[in-house]
Amino acid sequence: MGTLHATLACGKRWLPAGHRGVVLNVTTTYTTTGSAYVVPSAVSKAGVQALTRSLAVEWGNRGIRMNAIAPGPVPTEGAFSRLLPRPELEQLAKERNPLGRFGTLEEFANLAAFLVSDGSAYINGDVVTMDGGEWLQGAGEFTGLGRMLKEDEWQGMKPRKSTSK
Repeated sequence: MGTLHATLACGKRWLPAGHRGVVLNVTTTYTTTGSAYVVPSAVSKAGVQALTRSLAVEWGNRGIRMNAIAPGPVPTEGAFSRLLPRPELEQLAKERNPLGRFGTLEEFANLAAFLVSDGSAYINGDVVTMDGGEWLQGAGEFTGLGRMLKEDEWQGMKPRKSTSK
């Protein structure tokens, strides 16, 4: 709900003030296909994609552009340590990608910088897929996990309870 609430809060301030702006959301490649083992993510990110496209039309004529990035695998400590707990699983994931590698945080940042810049002023309501062509091969980035993970690894994937308030 954070993306929804933050976006609407911006709209409530920007629209009456006539403030021009850009909202860049992050979604995922499996919003239209779904993917096994990531149902909460698939559902919420599909909503982010609908929000992005709907408000692009609603707010575009008032100077507010809306776009999103749908990244494929970009290694981060939290996600990768749970989703790919063994080195051979990481290797299998790389082999599944047409480019044979994962994306980088720098590539993500460069794309984000472009999408919020004036260099992309005519891009509105788009979801840019950044995954090396992986989703073109078939639905479900994590679908193969059911055949690969051991029971203790499944337990390690469970969300950790936050201790902060």
